[in-house]
Amino acid sequence: MCTFLQRTSVSQSNSGVACERRRLAVDCPSPGGHRRAVKSLIYLLYRYTISPVKSAKTTAPDRAGLPSVFSYSKARAAGISSDRLLSYRVRGLVEQIGRGLYRWADAPAADMDLLEIAHRSAKGTLCLVTALARHGLTDVIPAHIDVAVPRGSRIPILSSPAHFHVFASATFDLGREVLDVGAKSSIGLYTAERTLVDVIRLRHREGADIAWEALRRWLRRKGSKPATLIKMAAHFHGAEQAIRGALDVVQ
Repeated sequence: MCTFLQRTSVSQSNSGVACERRRLAVDCPSPGGHRRAVKSLIYLLYRYTISPVKSAKTTAPDRAGLPSVFSYSKARAAGISSDRLLSYRVRGLVEQIGRGLYRWADAPAADMDLLEIAHRSAKGTLCLVTALARHGLTDVIPAHIDVAVPRGSRIPILSSPAHFHVFASATFDLGREVLDVGAKSSIGLYTAERTLVDVIRLRHREGADIAWEALRRWLRRKGSKPATLIKMAAHFHGAEQAIRGALDVVQ
């Protein structure tokens, strides 16, 4: 146990442990004394190793006015050095979301993947099967997060399992809503109607079975009208005919 203490404790504690070892060897030769020795060494382990770490974690960090989610460059601009940021991570005060992107550990719970997408892609919008799942129109669990961006956008490199789809700029904002993902961040989300139009017109890529089942579920909902889909589809080349054909299939 003493060897373990000497390896794990801070340097200033080594002398204290060594002195305690010598004292115990003289004062506690009996079996009962050995039991007391073990208890004393456990106390030393707490005093010299566990206690400093615990107190370090509870020390409030200097946030320098940074929001709950921030980038490495913003941290440096706020006066937080690389070494201090690393110290915050080691102490569990800061969590890394993605490359160069962090959040305070005590921030409200949020979806880390969506937070990263929201901060890396200003126009990123949940679409296709991911959007269907959000609207409760499929039981499929997507292997990745479907994200639409307008044509000409830069595709960011992310840690999250995102799959980007390039959509035409002229129709990109049709049916686009905003989804709050926490930490004062938001991401785009296509409405159920826009998503249905997309999965039906792109059914050769997303799968016809998924499109038909999603359309059936949507039609069973109160207030769902085929005319709404047809009106949305009219904005996309060839989509109106595809929607009408899909309605014939499922009705």
